[in-house]
Amino acid sequence: MEEIVNEPAVEYKKRHFTVAEYLEMEKASQEKHEYFQGEIFSMSGASTNHNLIFSNLFLQVGNNLKGKPCIPFGSDMRTQIIANGLFTYPDISIYCDEVKQSDVDKESFIEPTVIIKILSPSTKDYDRGHKFDLYKDIPTLKEYILIDSESISVEAFFIDKKNKWVLKNYQDITETMSFVSLKIDVALSEIYNRVKFDPKAK
Repeated sequence: MEEIVNEPAVEYKKRHFTVAEYLEMEKASQEKHEYFQGEIFSMSGASTNHNLIFSNLFLQVGNNLKGKPCIPFGSDMRTQIIANGLFTYPDISIYCDEVKQSDVDKESFIEPTVIIKILSPSTKDYDRGHKFDLYKDIPTLKEYILIDSESISVEAFFIDKKNKWVLKNYQDITETMSFVSLKIDVALSEIYNRVKFDPKAK
């Protein structure tokens, strides 16, 4: 049975690292790592379901955004949150109007409008909790979408007219998910196309 943890594993425990040290190490690394408050965290590999969901959703979002002032990027796009110092790699990040580079690193970017995370068993609690709290420090963020890779379940958080975070759940394959800030819709049947679930998974 797979062990459930709340956040990525710390990769380097001996000392705290500066942002410059992290960025230099990341350039030479074949794997991606998060950075937060001096610590470097390894990011786990993706399952087949994760990759299928990513491909399905990225294609649908990209097609729907043609002609609009927004562009999606995959997990190689590093995001920096200036307010709290997190460097991370969202599964999908969507930038509108302008793609802004970080002042400290030309390969890191700031102020996305939408962040999409495909949940894995090992980090889903972290992504729903502390990670979301960190993402809330992004002043331009309007939506945070969590997509389960083990069952049909989408948690779509968005900012309402009162500037409050609101949750909309989708758990039926016949439903269509709405990106409120982007004014586009994507059917769950498209998101989960060809995805097969393990009946023993919880």
